[in-house]
Parts: sequence; C-alpha cells; structure tokens
Amino acid sequence: MKSPDSKLVVKMRAGDVSAFDSLYWRYYQVVYRNILKLTKDPLVSEDILQEVFIRLWEKRQDINYEQPVVNWIFVISFNLSIDYTRKKLREQELHRKLLADSDAIPQNPSVYEDYYQLLKRAIDQLSPQKQRIVKLCKLEGKTYEEAAAEMQISRHTVKEYLSAAMANLSEYVRQHASKVSGIGCVV
Repeated sequence: MKSPDSKLVVKMRAGDVSAFDSLYWRYYQVVYRNILKLTKDPLVSEDILQEVFIRLWEKRQDINYEQPVVNWIFVISFNLSIDYTRKKLREQELHRKLLADSDAIPQNPSVYEDYYQLLKRAIDQLSPQKQRIVKLCKLEGKTYEEAAAEMQISRHTVKEYLSAAMANLSEYVRQHASKVSGIGCVV
C-alpha cells in the first residue's frame, strides 16, 4: 500500500529538491510543534527541526516510499528531541554535582548563568583529553567503553582521567565560586 506522499518520496530519492521542499512545507509546522512540546525551547526546536529535514535529505535513499514518510520524520524528531533533553539533564546534573560541595547553589536564575560560565571555565582549564572525556561521559552520557573506543584508549584510562577531571572541576568550582556574583562564602 502506497502512502499519500509516495510520489514525492520517489522524486526526492531521485534527487528532486522540489519534492523535498513540498514535504518540508507540508510537515514542518506540525513537526515543530511536537518538538517544542518536548524541548520547551523555540530556538532549540528550530535547530532540531532543521536537523530532522537535513537527515531526511541525507537518508532519502533509505526511506521506503510505500510507508508514510511522516512517520519517519516524527520518529527522527522525537529521537533528536529526547537526545537534547537527556543532554540538558546531564549538564544540569553535572552542574549540581560540582556545586554540591559548596554552600552557594544558585537560588536566583540570573546567577545560574554565572555558574554555567564558571563551570565552562573549569572545563576549559582541563587538558584536551580530560575535556573530551568529560564531554563524552558526563554531557553525552557515553559509557566508559564507548568513550574508550572513540578515543582509542583503555577503559581504565577513561575511568582514571574522568575521576581526576571531576576532582579538578570540583576544586576549581570551590576555589572560584565566591567570585561569582550573588554568591556568599564557600566552604
């Protein structure tokens, strides 16, 4: 059974940009609304929407013209939205973990940006390998094995570097938290 978009998908698979444009204009609003429901951020939602349609174009040869292309679009948009949400939660958890040792956890949202910048500076002072391990394991949520494979180092090395990096980050935050606006004395 062919889907209503079958002809457009066949043309798009053949490289027809106008068929791709037709699919974009047909679905972009409903896809954007669904992404926005998950991310709660209009700018991020626009970025994810663009990524969805970039992937549609890049993967056009893999799309089954007999299946509704909108299903494929929604699955990709859902997965990208969930990936963004997970990454954001991991970043927030990392921030909380690093600041848990201090008395100065931000209660004021305007102070949160200062803490974010402090954490960014703390990460920037790490060696390039430790920065990458923090990014892979703490921000992207990869396992030690996945990070080790990507970096072509042992799992043990990833674990040791991450442990040292987290200790360095905690110490940096402890030493510099009092310089962040709106922060009191730190332990």
